[in-house]
Amino acid sequence: MSRPIQAHIDLSALQNNLRVARRLASGRIMAVVKANAYGHGLLRAAEALGEAEGFALLDVRDAVALREAGFRQTILLLEGFFSADELPLLAEYELSTVVHCSQQLAMLDAFPRRKTLPVWLKINTGMNRLGFAPEQVPAVMEKLKAHAAVGEVTLMTHFSHADEPEGVAEQLERFKGLTAQYRAPRSLANSAALLRYPASHGEWVRPGIMLYGASPFADTSAQQFGLLPVMTLSSEIISVRDLKAGECVGYAGLFRAARPMRVGTVTCGYADGYPRHAQTGTPILVDGQRTRTLGRVSMDMLSVDLSELPNAGIGSRVTLWGAGLPVEEVASAAGTISYELMCALAGRVPVKY
Repeated sequence: MSRPIQAHIDLSALQNNLRVARRLASGRIMAVVKANAYGHGLLRAAEALGEAEGFALLDVRDAVALREAGFRQTILLLEGFFSADELPLLAEYELSTVVHCSQQLAMLDAFPRRKTLPVWLKINTGMNRLGFAPEQVPAVMEKLKAHAAVGEVTLMTHFSHADEPEGVAEQLERFKGLTAQYRAPRSLANSAALLRYPASHGEWVRPGIMLYGASPFADTSAQQFGLLPVMTLSSEIISVRDLKAGECVGYAGLFRAARPMRVGTVTCGYADGYPRHAQTGTPILVDGQRTRTLGRVSMDMLSVDLSELPNAGIGSRVTLWGAGLPVEEVASAAGTISYELMCALAGRVPVKY
């Protein structure tokens, strides 16, 4: 028999979350499916998100896989192309591409102009990661509009503080000022901006984390937005033992029992994608009842406190995150974010849809 650990992907929850995005959005939906759809499986997630008008990801091979699977929506490469060799593929598979630097413009200049490429011009309004500087925008826009290899141009930026108290006002005003003179579609809003800042929506919104049932905000749960968890990571207890006061649990003895305790061992560890840095007290469910992790997470196992769960034992079901235990709550207790937990799901974990 195989280990009992499993990730369950609820495709109906994914569809629910798309409907939430649809109700809120004033523009078309560009569903972000990068990183294997945040660990949920690219093709299965795209199928569930099939009512979205577009998909956004990073790797041209993934974009081609979507096209070959029959998806006809707009497919956008969020970091654009990395070499001129990719441009024929973009044209052949009718892919849209972000252009964010002068090197990409130079590659476009050398491209045989048999077809037009839809281009999303990325403008740096304060993220200072990718995008043309504000003073470059007029010249780049003029070049793209006249370029024989370029079709429709969409203007885009990315918010650095949409999920923080600072919000989007400064970047939004900067973007508006830079683009007011152009008649072109616009795309600004990620999940956080879609949920809280309607003025930022534009013609395209780009929801990511909210589609997978997690909130981008520390002060508002996914449930409060009507979002449902898509990924549930579960396993079982495979060992139970009693500790005496003063005995330790796991590597380096990071947890020491202050009183007699009952401790269970769960077959899940950092090689499965559970965060090694999760400290004692990270929430976990055993047979649907909340308890806590104890000590250091191992490669293949972790320990849980069963002292208040007398009926729990070997074979008891354990929920690491998901249904009944929001992934963002586990992530916060482990000092990380829900994105990392879902994207880090290991290939060795069986996935059931």
